[in-house]
Amino acid sequence: MARKSSKPGEVNKSAVMRDLLQQNPGISVSDALAALAKRGIKAHPTMYYFNKGKLQGKKARRKQAHRMVANVAATMSSNGAAPAKTSDVVATILKVKHLAAEVGGLKKLKSLVEALGE
Repeated sequence: MARKSSKPGEVNKSAVMRDLLQQNPGISVSDALAALAKRGIKAHPTMYYFNKGKLQGKKARRKQAHRMVANVAATMSSNGAAPAKTSDVVATILKVKHLAAEVGGLKKLKSLVEALGE
């Protein structure tokens, strides 16, 4: 979260930069700094790149999460059982969790695995 300004008339430069980037995502550094200069805000190019990277990072993480969910859904069949071979760790964890729910919980699954090991 952005730091509160200590002076009453001070503006939050990063918040203004984020608003500008959300309104026009394709704006260049020089255009963004010129737009801020028209408002009387002095900013550095590093602030532009930092805020743009933060905004792009959110999108990338959101897309990655959607891909992971789609991958897990694709590897599981309609009844929740998995194909024999998967290399995705998250998918395997979700399958074990689903299996534990079917047998009545992780404790029961653990006791079943121990009984099979004997």
